[in-house]
Amino acid sequence: MRDCYCTVNLDQEEVFRTKIVEKSLCPFYGEDFYCEIPRSFRHLSFYVFDRDVFRRDSIIGKVAIRKEDLPKYHNRDTWFQLQHVDADSEVQGKVHLELRLSEVITDSGIVCHKLATRILECQGLPIVNGQCDPYATVTLAGPYRSEAKKTKVKKKTNNPQFDEVFYFEVTRPCSYSRKSHFDFEEEDVDKLEIRVDLWNASNLKFGDEFLGELRIPLKVLRQCSPYEAWYFLQPRDNGSKSLKPGDLGSLRLNVVYTEDHVFSSDYYGPLRDLLLRSADVEPVSASAAHILGEVCREKQEAAVPLVRLLLHYGRVVPFICAIASAEVRRTQDPNTIFRGNSLTSKCIDETMKLAGMQYLHDTLKPTIEEICQSHKSCEIDPVRLKEHESLESNMENLRQYVDRIFNVITKSGVSCPTVMCDIFFSLREAAAKRFQDDLDVRYTAVSSFIFLRFFAPAILSPNLFQLTPHHTDPQTSRTLTLVSKTIQTLGSLSKSKSASFKESYMAAFYEFFNEQKYADAVKNFLDLISSSGRRDPKSVQQPILLKEGFMIKRAQGRKRFGMKNFKKRWFRLTNHEFTYQKNKGDPPLCSIPIENILAVETLEEESFKMKNMFQVIQPERALYIQANNCVEAKAWIDILTKVSQCNQKRLTVYHPSAYLNGHWLCCRASSDTATGCTPCTGGLPANIQLDIDGDRETERISSLFSLYMSRLEKMQEACGSRSVYDGPEQEEYSTFIIDDPQETYKTLRQVIAGVGALEQEHAQYKRDKFKKTKYGSQEHPIGDKTPLLHACAHRDLTRLHPLLPASPQGAPHWRQELPELHQAAI
Repeated sequence: MRDCYCTVNLDQEEVFRTKIVEKSLCPFYGEDFYCEIPRSFRHLSFYVFDRDVFRRDSIIGKVAIRKEDLPKYHNRDTWFQLQHVDADSEVQGKVHLELRLSEVITDSGIVCHKLATRILECQGLPIVNGQCDPYATVTLAGPYRSEAKKTKVKKKTNNPQFDEVFYFEVTRPCSYSRKSHFDFEEEDVDKLEIRVDLWNASNLKFGDEFLGELRIPLKVLRQCSPYEAWYFLQPRDNGSKSLKPGDLGSLRLNVVYTEDHVFSSDYYGPLRDLLLRSADVEPVSASAAHILGEVCREKQEAAVPLVRLLLHYGRVVPFICAIASAEVRRTQDPNTIFRGNSLTSKCIDETMKLAGMQYLHDTLKPTIEEICQSHKSCEIDPVRLKEHESLESNMENLRQYVDRIFNVITKSGVSCPTVMCDIFFSLREAAAKRFQDDLDVRYTAVSSFIFLRFFAPAILSPNLFQLTPHHTDPQTSRTLTLVSKTIQTLGSLSKSKSASFKESYMAAFYEFFNEQKYADAVKNFLDLISSSGRRDPKSVQQPILLKEGFMIKRAQGRKRFGMKNFKKRWFRLTNHEFTYQKNKGDPPLCSIPIENILAVETLEEESFKMKNMFQVIQPERALYIQANNCVEAKAWIDILTKVSQCNQKRLTVYHPSAYLNGHWLCCRASSDTATGCTPCTGGLPANIQLDIDGDRETERISSLFSLYMSRLEKMQEACGSRSVYDGPEQEEYSTFIIDDPQETYKTLRQVIAGVGALEQEHAQYKRDKFKKTKYGSQEHPIGDKTPLLHACAHRDLTRLHPLLPASPQGAPHWRQELPELHQAAI
């Protein structure tokens, strides 16, 4: 048996780690991980580790999916065979190389050729055991020769600048005279190649680590000399190893990967306006937003971009009110109201996730943390009870936890976000109007969301809602499961409480809460959060914890003398201050009030030869911090920027590099108080409703319409069929909700026209990019199987704004906001 966990990696950089499943050869994880990808990558990799308490954890195997292959596995469960992992197969990075061949005439008159190989630079090499000291070996290899030369070692960088030239003699046969033609003989060309190997210089006794290689046959020089190009590093071929992948087992994954090419705002005007008018369309089933929910295979994929777009423009409440009223009118039984995975349910779920996350943290986090730390036994299943445990004692522990969480939830109504309250008010009114004889339906319509879909899942899996930094241990997880089930039943206000439990021990435990005061507390809470026109009172002065975790910071140099070294510290951000301490719970070593944060920006890697660094700029100095990976660095930058966005003294320019050795590395200014040399990035707006890229969400919706174009066309046919023939409809049309065929047909025609126009713009952009793309350039190195065509056709999520002036035909202006920034969502 093994204790296994998995990691998610961008190339070789770990960005997520699952819980450990103990003593199993078939572990099930069932964990979701979502992130914005803040940099370019070649492989999305998944490693399976076997935990070793005494030594370093051992790697069982890995699954590496090329970026180009991700669409093939999009949103479907797939079993992947685990592959063996060794140093020779772990490769990332690229090399810039130049080859030049020149004639040399010897004293005897024989013509020889001298090959000059220039290693210019490398980019994106992996960091091995926390450091990277790379060097390269250059070998001219053939059947009867192997001549190798070596560059200098570049210390503490994974983007080394070598710029070294090595010369090799390529001798020609005696038949070559002083005036011979320059062409090679075919057989000679095929037998010679240049091989470049990258190594990490190591002080360990095991020797230097292999980082990758590339092999270039000299026949490339027949087309052009000199020859210069970028290459992706490749793994070393281990022909001697005959390991079967099936020996390691397999890993089941469901990868949802999206890339969108986003144009500037004016491109999206027609489609965006059509979507934003959805709440005002009568009936709402004829609106563009509702149609999107009808044609998408999963309601969830339609709800996510829809809610974000509508929330951004302040239209989410009227739209949800409209679709909720329509769904209630179609519901026959009050006991099934909002119980299905409809567009209404998914849109409300997504709105609560976006608007209610802070409310969730304020309400549940302190109690959840106490449960995790106190580690009291709460098992009430007699079958699972351990020998030394008492059932009565465990029941009392669990009852206390349920009571505490129930109280904090039912007393939190005044803090519920306004947007959620407005939605709950509309649900309550629609349900009460539809089912006038059922007095409880006004409560169950709201409780089905706030308890069943909001609080209960967060208690059950707190790490998925950032309530805990890590996975809970098995005992705590079991406690939270029992608490979640009880809270869910308390909030449901069902007629028969005991019948709602499958387990007899849960029905017995629930007798503790079978009192009217609990039902009254739930109703009072539901009344408060579904009241119309309620506004939040003044914000409570108690600090709210926003984010915390270990990072590495550079000493700020407050003392006149002393080393400015790097140390690991526990960082803590609240809505009042940003602090760090030696360990969690220790008194702060440094406290920065939020109003003193003038800017939060990335720090160029060249400053300290360290990746994933950012700077928190204060009036007197900048605090330099290194996060654990690129995803975590982006998360810290985003939230720090958000809380300090409204500061009156925010900077407009900053220094992207550090102040070292008496000058700024970026602009060489000597004064440490010199004005910045680079404009600050926009960052995130402080208001949650603006914390969304509306153009990106519109592009995502356009992509979904394009993906399901065949269903859009089928829906058009259904509208036509219903308009002219009022009989039994065809089965293929019955899946669509069409209340008004004429209005729906009109909207469908506008949607198809808008999506078609955007598709034409994408096609033109791809053609233009294809013309400008050079295979072997820094952006498109040689080494992938489908390099050029895929690079040109790929819709990178790059914030593109035209660089060229508008043409006489009115082609839009482009502005480049983030050049070649690849962002995608896993």
